[in-house]
Amino acid sequence: MEKIDLTIVIISYNTKKLTQNCIESSLKSLKNVTFSYEIVVVDNASKDGSQEMLKAYQTRLKNKFKLILNDENIGFGKGNNLGVKQARGEHILFLNSDIVVLDEAISELFKFYIEHESEYHFLGGKLLNQDMTDQPSACRFFTLPVVFAALFLRGDYWGLTRFSPNTVKQVDWISGACILTKKAYFETLGGFDKNIFLYMEEVDLLYRAKQLGYLTFFYPPARFIHLGSASSSGRTFPIVQVYRGLLYFYKNHYSQMALLWLKFMLKLKASIAIYIGKATKNQYLIETYEKAYQLVKMDR
Repeated sequence: MEKIDLTIVIISYNTKKLTQNCIESSLKSLKNVTFSYEIVVVDNASKDGSQEMLKAYQTRLKNKFKLILNDENIGFGKGNNLGVKQARGEHILFLNSDIVVLDEAISELFKFYIEHESEYHFLGGKLLNQDMTDQPSACRFFTLPVVFAALFLRGDYWGLTRFSPNTVKQVDWISGACILTKKAYFETLGGFDKNIFLYMEEVDLLYRAKQLGYLTFFYPPARFIHLGSASSSGRTFPIVQVYRGLLYFYKNHYSQMALLWLKFMLKLKASIAIYIGKATKNQYLIETYEKAYQLVKMDR
């Protein structure tokens, strides 16, 4: 397989227009670059016309575009692992389908990484909301105090859990919506954990990376709009998946005592949300957190 400089891997699942915007903004960002690149899109059995749209890109862009069509939705982690296997790039940029690349963000991110790749192993850009405000995407690992802050103290608001610095900064982990690394590093780690379907994949990956001495950095000059949760089914699914991801993460990386404290906090949060839901007749809160509570209760 002929090697090139950079492969951009995008997972597509029923996000036709968003995926198209991501590809178009990526191509615009890459218009004047001097390095070689390709875009690999893994479609997880979309039913919204995405596959036909992607096939048109394959015809138009030829060897700069590769399309992998799955028969089922295999999730974010497995999908990205499959994309990396087919990638020719020595470097991999993971982009969510709901990313819009601003200006020359990809080349800025890549150039900075190349200049520092002996020191920096994983690199993320600054994510912005649709209204161009900062979206916290430089993060702290989910130790028990951080989980407590996330569940009960509006941790993102106070910068206790996730934040968005304006200078280059080493961080614990970065949002999976935009991660640049060397393919060799990713393969050394065995890729994303295939047992995590959606949410927490990047936390697990970058936790394992840190255990091996790989460092993660945040590079704010490269800016991307991230719309967020575009492939999720409603608002309940992401919360339940985060609960599931935290339980899995703790069982893999923390002590049994820490896991017990985590379960206590998750059930407490769910109980409070259910109580508020009943008091305010908010059916969404009741249904969502009853599912979350039962998930923790049944976990073994």
